[in-house]
Amino acid sequence: VQLQASGGGLVQAGGSLRLSCAASGRTFSSYAMAWFRQAPGKEREVIATISWSASSTYYTASVKGRFTISRDNAKNTVYLQMNSLKPGDTAVYYCAANPNRRTIATMLAEYDYWGQGTQVTVSS
Repeated sequence: VQLQASGGGLVQAGGSLRLSCAASGRTFSSYAMAWFRQAPGKEREVIATISWSASSTYYTASVKGRFTISRDNAKNTVYLQMNSLKPGDTAVYYCAANPNRRTIATMLAEYDYWGQGTQVTVSS
């Protein structure tokens, strides 16, 4: 599985960005996907996860109501729509895949494959 994340950038507080993660290699539609982020000096944390069919999603409390995770299995792509961005959202964002699990997974150790990361910077 290879993951390619894109869509990061610099945005003012209150703005929006949409991240994309294109997957290749194995059957994308059969496994769980997630977005994590890591701010300078902090541990990598889960932001949102989605099951193989998109029937189940999970959001960490700090982004609930502002971020939306989705997937297009026909395009082998998972998205993260980020609205009402805050300076505290500044981080490198990573997409991750667990090919052996269809349901949502919220632990970093549950993901075997990672994208290269895309920088999101929110200015005040």
